[in-house]
Amino acid sequence: MNAAAFLAEQVTEHRAVVDATLIAVGDSFSRLVTACSDALAQGGKILFFGNGGSAADAQHLAAELVVRYRINRRPLAALALTTDTSILTACGNDFSYDDIFARQIEAVMRPVDVAIGISTSGNSANVVNALKAARAIGGVAAGLAGHDGGALRGLAEPLVVVPSPVTARIQEMHIMLGHALCDLLERQAER
Repeated sequence: MNAAAFLAEQVTEHRAVVDATLIAVGDSFSRLVTACSDALAQGGKILFFGNGGSAADAQHLAAELVVRYRINRRPLAALALTTDTSILTACGNDFSYDDIFARQIEAVMRPVDVAIGISTSGNSANVVNALKAARAIGGVAAGLAGHDGGALRGLAEPLVVVPSPVTARIQEMHIMLGHALCDLLERQAER
């Protein structure tokens, strides 16, 4: 296998998904930025969660907001619901893995907050259940997904859907979109 040729194929595929994403998500991304900005301005917080690579993205994005993205500024209220192993394992054992994020949403979310569920397929049961809990509380139930949005379509609003069936490309776009979100929120915090 020619590694250089393989890398070129991957980059070409990545570029195509970047272009398609830019066309597909302008409106939904703008609504997500507005929802998060409004929440922070009202003293709310942003709750990120997902599984696997999306769990890592949740932690990464929460850290960017609490600590800093590019500039030193006041911390912005954000939490990753993927980090407390005692809560995750207790809930998974005592209730169901499908409830690990919903249980935390029920405990810490207020109507002024934004919950951002991250699922490449849009079908992760624990992400779906958490967004249902967020809606029941009256907060913003937002999502980042791929493919066709899966079960998050019609549930998450705003829902930012990366138009690709390839998990790796979706994850690449999710972190790019997350970074853009953090950058915009950081800039607004400095005003």
